[in-house]
Amino acid sequence: MPNPSSGYRYKRVLLKVSGEVLMGDQGFGIDIGTVESVAEAVARVARQGVEICLVIGGGNIFRGVSKAAAGLERTTADYMGMLATVMNALAMQGALEKMGVQTRVQSALTMNAVAEPYIRRRALRHLEKGRVVIFAAGVGAPFFTTDSGAALRAAEMGCDALLKGTSVDGVYSADPKKDPSATRYETLTYHDVLAKDLRVMDASAVALMRDSGIPIVVFSIREDDSLEKVLRGEGAFTVIQSGARSDG
Repeated sequence: MPNPSSGYRYKRVLLKVSGEVLMGDQGFGIDIGTVESVAEAVARVARQGVEICLVIGGGNIFRGVSKAAAGLERTTADYMGMLATVMNALAMQGALEKMGVQTRVQSALTMNAVAEPYIRRRALRHLEKGRVVIFAAGVGAPFFTTDSGAALRAAEMGCDALLKGTSVDGVYSADPKKDPSATRYETLTYHDVLAKDLRVMDASAVALMRDSGIPIVVFSIREDDSLEKVLRGEGAFTVIQSGARSDG
């Protein structure tokens, strides 16, 4: 539902941020300046009445231990990745609460000392009270990515859109960092993404958003005010939804 008072297109959104974004210019780990920058963007829209929840990947931390995990079975490595997302969630919570924004972390893995367990009704109540909810540990099971976790939580929360904040300003026909001739799509259908294997999100996440009728908006979280601009329908981004026509 639109939010006319703020000029925003959506009232409730889930923001998915890749763990790599939180690295900043580092090789791995958490760059506090980048975390604070993302937190400030989230805080601004939350203060204007947008109900916002987050899912943060764990690639920035897991990259540092990936060599150690290479010799482990997939399930163990996946659980290590889930723990990395909890660390990122706590870092984001700390940054948001420093800014005076009430925040709750809910984890799909039980760890009562640092986070609430994921309970759908409780999460909905937090959103209704204006709190930012950060979902950690994916879906709590191996073989599922944080993209799938984000799509699942967006559907469960009844979000108006799933916003994917990345390092590029949308979906391109090829990797724009490697191919300067790559073109950016303004709009795509879910079918386009799956048929062209564009790898915006994993296929199961895209299919769930298609079945739930929730648009996916891909934009660059690194740009100033990009989150606010996307919510107003301004700036550069790609919208993936039913019935859209691709530009390329």
